[in-house]
Amino acid sequence: MIGRLNHVAIAVPDLQAASATYRDGLGATVSRPQALPEHGVTVVFVELQNTKVELLEPLGEESPIAKFLESNVSGGMHHICYEVDDLVAARDLLMKQGARVLGGGEPKIGAHGKPVLFLHPKDFNGTLVELEQV
Repeated sequence: MIGRLNHVAIAVPDLQAASATYRDGLGATVSRPQALPEHGVTVVFVELQNTKVELLEPLGEESPIAKFLESNVSGGMHHICYEVDDLVAARDLLMKQGARVLGGGEPKIGAHGKPVLFLHPKDFNGTLVELEQV
């Protein structure tokens, strides 16, 4: 069902500083910031040869990333994203197997302009999983 690793997401308290660390310190290509109000985040993507790293900064006080950073003030890994060919079929199969889909189970448009869903971390070894339709 899952395809390739799309990205690993890291929550950060300061997107500009984190971007500079990857760009200036590691020599990576970093995208421009993109605000995603429907997800409560501003993101950049660090482009790698085989995948991406998504840096997430809270957008507003109600952002799930703001809540995450309350417990992880320096930031940390937030989720991992896998690609799927058919998001609705993947969702239906996972729910049939007992997995919990967050946000009511309806896909939202993610940072790449494609439909995404999030799966409950308790069902995936403590890791929040994002599925993105490709």
